[in-house]
Amino acid sequence: MAQNRSRNGSPERAAEYVLHLYVSGASPRSKRALTNVKEICEEHLKGRYDLKVVDIFQSPAQLERNHIVAAPTLIRKKPLPVRRFIGDNLFDKDKLFSGLAISDAA
Repeated sequence: MAQNRSRNGSPERAAEYVLHLYVSGASPRSKRALTNVKEICEEHLKGRYDLKVVDIFQSPAQLERNHIVAAPTLIRKKPLPVRRFIGDNLFDKDKLFSGLAISDAA
């Protein structure tokens, strides 16, 4: 089984949830989306997720490659099927949690 490394360098099993959050700099909306996503992940997916945050101003090539039409956008790449959450859908934590279809089973 392939192992990922957590941010602190310790080995861990492969992430069950792979999320990519596309933000537009340090805008209030981007900060709020990042806070909500991190809180949900830490509360319900601790040790089972990989969150990649992409600033579209720093990586504009990512926009076309990943079909990003607005920021903030969250893409749940794993587990399948891929799901996208755009703009205001990232600000209601209950709806976001439900939409991510998170299983609390470890």
